[in-house]
This record gives sequence, C-alpha cells and structure tokens, in this order.
Amino acid sequence: MADGESMDKVSFERPGARKRSGSARDARCMVTALNVVVLGASGDLAKKKTFPALYALYHQGYLPKNLNIIGYARSEMTDQSLRERVQKFLKGDQKSIQTFLNTISYVSGSYVDAPGFQKLQQHLRDWEDKEYEDEPVGRLYYLALPPSAYASVVKGLKENVDMEFTHPRSWLRIIVEKPFGKDLQSSEDLSKEIAQYWPEEKIFRIDHYLGKELTQNLIVLRFSNAIIAPSWNRHHVANVQICFKEPFGTEGRGGYFDQFGIIRDVIQNHLIQVMALIAMEKPVSLSADDIRDEKVKVLRSIPPVTVQDCVLGQYTAGNGMPGYLDDEGVPKDSVTPTFAMCVLHIENDRWSGVPFILKAGKALNERKVEIRVQFKAPVSLPGSNVKLDEMRNELVMRLQPSEAIYMKLAVKKPGLDNTPIMSELDLSYQVRYHDEHIPEAYERLLLDAIHGDQQHFVRRDELSAAWSIFTPLLHAIDDNKHPPLKYTAGTRGPPEADSMVRKQGFKKNEEYSWRPSIDMARASMEMAKAAL
Repeated sequence: MADGESMDKVSFERPGARKRSGSARDARCMVTALNVVVLGASGDLAKKKTFPALYALYHQGYLPKNLNIIGYARSEMTDQSLRERVQKFLKGDQKSIQTFLNTISYVSGSYVDAPGFQKLQQHLRDWEDKEYEDEPVGRLYYLALPPSAYASVVKGLKENVDMEFTHPRSWLRIIVEKPFGKDLQSSEDLSKEIAQYWPEEKIFRIDHYLGKELTQNLIVLRFSNAIIAPSWNRHHVANVQICFKEPFGTEGRGGYFDQFGIIRDVIQNHLIQVMALIAMEKPVSLSADDIRDEKVKVLRSIPPVTVQDCVLGQYTAGNGMPGYLDDEGVPKDSVTPTFAMCVLHIENDRWSGVPFILKAGKALNERKVEIRVQFKAPVSLPGSNVKLDEMRNELVMRLQPSEAIYMKLAVKKPGLDNTPIMSELDLSYQVRYHDEHIPEAYERLLLDAIHGDQQHFVRRDELSAAWSIFTPLLHAIDDNKHPPLKYTAGTRGPPEADSMVRKQGFKKNEEYSWRPSIDMARASMEMAKAAL
C-alpha cells in the first residue's frame, strides 16, 4: 500500500516483520483510527524528525486512512501555517504529501494552564466521537519538548483530557524525549512526576539510537551465529570500543549544549544503551521486559566511572572552525566538555577485566559511529616472524555513515610467499541491500510505540542504573574539579585519549584501512572502463 492508501482497519506491523496471527500484540494494534498529538509542534525536533517519520509510515501504508494528527504548541498558528512549516521537511510524491498534510490540524495553548488542554480535549473528542465512538481508537502523545515542561504537560493531560476509553482494544500511550534529567536525582524526580499520572506500561522513553538498523541487529547477530556466541567473553575479547564522532561543533546551539555537555548528550544515553546490548546475557525471550531485564543486569554491574578513567576535552578554533568558547551562547569560562572518553568495566563472569571504551566528541576529523570488538591475538604463526599482536581479529559494526558489519582477518598476501596481511569479510548495506528501504530510527520507534512494543525504549530502572554510572563524574565536572583538555577543531581530539586507548590494550594495525564495499565497487568499475 502506498500514497497513504490502506484498509479502514489496520493491523500495524513493523516493516519486514513476520506476521503472527492471533497474537496478543495483533489484538492490541487492531484499531480503526489513530490520533497522534505532537506537543511542541512548532519546534525543530517535531519539524525535522517527528512529522517526517509519521509521513514515511503513512506513505508506506503503516498508518491507517483514519488518521488525525494534532500539533500543539504555544505559538499562534493556523492549521495551514503548521502544514506549510512541516511540508518543507517532507520528501516524496507531492500528492501523497498533500494527502498526509490534510490529516494535520493545530491547537494553540499553554503547557501549564488548563484552557489549552481543554481545547485539545474538545478537538480530540470532536474527531473521535464523530465516527469512532464504538470503535477501537489509538491515541499517541509525543512530547517533542524540553524535560522542564514534562511535569506540567503530563499533569495537564491527566486533569483535562480523557485518559480512558470504553472499547477494550483502544489504547493510550505517551512518548517522552531525552534528556531524562541531568543526574540520578533529577532523573528520579522527573520519573516520579510522570508516574503520578502515567503508568510505566504507557510510557515510552525514546532514545533514537535504539531505532538504528545496526543497533537493532545486535541481538540477532550475537545470538543467531554459532561462530560469534562462543567467543563473546573475556577469554577471547581484548577490548570493546563504542565511538561517536561529529565533524562540526555546536554551530550556534552552544547555549543549549553547555547545559548538558557531551557525556549527558551522547554517552550516558546513546552509547551506554549500545554497550548494554553488546554485553547483556541472552534473554529468555524477545519480549520487551525480558530484554530490558538483561540490560539492567549489565548496567548494575558497572561501577561508577571516575575522573581517572576519563579524558575530557574542549575544542578550540582551527581548520576553518571557530572554537567552542567562540559560540555566542557559551560562557567564556565554560568547562563543559565537548569530547569525552570513558573506560568502563563490567564486574561479572563474562566480562571481568575487559575494558569498554566509550568515546564521543564534537568538531572532530570525521563523522562516524561504530562499535569495534577487538579479539585477543593468537600466540604465533608457525614459521613466520610477523607480529600477530598487531593483526588482531576485529568485529566492527558501523552505525553511520555507510552502515556495515565487517570482520578483520589475517590472510595470506597474494603472491609467492606466505606473508600474512589484514583483510576483511564485509557486509556493506549499500551494496548487499541496495534495493531495501532502511527506515530512519524515528520511523521504527514511532511504529513500535503504536504497536505497544517497549523493547527499544528505556525503562525506568534501566534509566536509573545508567545515571548511577555517570553521576559522580558529572558532579565533579560541574564543580570544576576536572577541567577539559584543549584540542584543535578538525582533529582526532586530545592526544591523551589515544594514549589511554593504547594503555587499555588496543592494538592498531597501521597498514590496514577499511573502505566501504560500494567505494571499492565504484573503483573497480572505473578501472574496468579505463582498460577498455
């Protein structure tokens, strides 16, 4: 189904998912109509991520024809004004886009006072009661708002907008965006505020890294391959790196970023979630709570990170980029880190002694997010003087750009001798799956929320366990007890970070450089053409 066409009653299924007839999940998803309320509809997140993701699902036929999207914000706007704002960020067939835009309306109101929420209630009831009073209806609230607004919004919804439906298959859910607090205490306070009005099973704390294709592949890759599962432990793995690199700075958003810093913005949520999926034990099932139970066990096994386990940095002007302190919104005496590398350890039988190195930074030399699992070196190759310690196997999962999974192996160099060199077994998604649509993270997660599937959302105890790891370090940084090192924009970051990685046992093969298969395929085609 395309161009927004679908049956009147739709069982929402994940793109590519296997149908499971008669399951409880199918019953929950069978609704005649869907209401989506985007609170914070005038903001960048809603325009650039939420509405485009909803359109992508609608265009592919994963949302019903009976769809009603309500934008809610403080700004004074008409329905048409919001549609024009959203349209700039939608790509595709214009007829399909226009059909989708016609489902969008707008309500202006405060995030604190009752009258705005009462207008929203009337707007919802007018649509739901008109044709669907005796039909199953889904209602999804998306809080594209800063966390400071959450408490008043969830209270306003609870006190002024219907929270119950008469039809047994109707449902009500709420999505909240990160950051979920600034430390353990503020996170707990926020969770308590929300829990007064919404039970945990209706709360979907979104972390878009859990919706990325390669992140969602981790469980399948780990537990479906006999060649990987037996070696996934301290006996075979030397170290694990999870790396996030951006080639640009704050670019005018320094005032917002300075409130949080790179650890709160990236490491405490995105990277620690990826780490939990890498390190967790096999769950008893693929249900949301069974998977999240295992993630929580891992997080609770990680001692709080200390300043001695970290390298912090802040970029200065260079390579055509201004420095962090040059951003107008950043205080000139700011010690907020724009780069951080933290070494974490998991105190359990599987991972004892294996360093997990989490690294994230802005204004670096490239754009990259990847997981690198480096294995221990074999003792020797008979009859060879080659140092195999520098030719270790690595399993690398590249989340972006150019999604790929590749395994670095030592192989014989082509020719008459037996010299080993590094090569790879490469699964580059742009080559192998060039005809497949790989959904954006927000597409997947919105559809999961509509399904009621919380597997890729953060549970409250999971959130608390993650904050417990980083809160002491964050307080030390906030108290100016660990000022960041300076590094030039456009470089790898502080040299001290590379030194610390080497101390953790990582061995880099300087002669090997991975190239995406699609680049190699293009190069081969060009060589073939040149030979003609």
